[in-house]
Amino acid sequence: MGDLARHRGKRNNLVKLLIEKGIRDREVLKAIGKVPRHLFIDSSFEEFAYQDKAFPIAAGQTISQPYTVAFQSEKLALSPGQKVLEVGTGSGYQAAVLCEMGMKVFSIERQKELFNATRPLLQKLGYTLYTKYGDGYAGLPNHAPFDGIIVTAGAPEIPKALLHQLKVGGRLVIPVGTNVQKMKVLIRKTEKDFELQDHGDFRFVPMLHDKNH
Repeated sequence: MGDLARHRGKRNNLVKLLIEKGIRDREVLKAIGKVPRHLFIDSSFEEFAYQDKAFPIAAGQTISQPYTVAFQSEKLALSPGQKVLEVGTGSGYQAAVLCEMGMKVFSIERQKELFNATRPLLQKLGYTLYTKYGDGYAGLPNHAPFDGIIVTAGAPEIPKALLHQLKVGGRLVIPVGTNVQKMKVLIRKTEKDFELQDHGDFRFVPMLHDKNH
């Protein structure tokens, strides 16, 4: 399945909807307008790919709704060339958006089935990033520090390992909670001090410890 004019038209309408919902970052909107979301979901959902909805993918996971992807990307407040760690590669859609924004993307996924499917898809679509199969709670200490860290699953608490891997001035964007999550943004002010912001309710699949073999 290619990326056709009708897909691009639907993406343009999606971008307009995201603007109506309050997304302002031009680089985020431009990236959403470029990434072929229909290629990241099951072809049976293609007709609905550019609606602002989450959809099921493999391993009992979901592809986040475009508004959530745009919202989290905007809250990272990053510039092209900066390093970002994504915890939960999932379908690869969020990673693709960050790549389109010009970030140096590092992404970790704990579901082997998803990792094996997403890695070649991102390569096929021409996205260059570092991907790893592993435990998101541990992050990627060998590649730290990061300018930003984005968590794409609901965490019961904020993993300390991720805070340690942020640069001073960096941001961790993470949904925290069980059934309904509060979107938290933690900004590292000094080596020891963090500023915490709350940004409303969201729903994510749970972030699980350890790997799923």
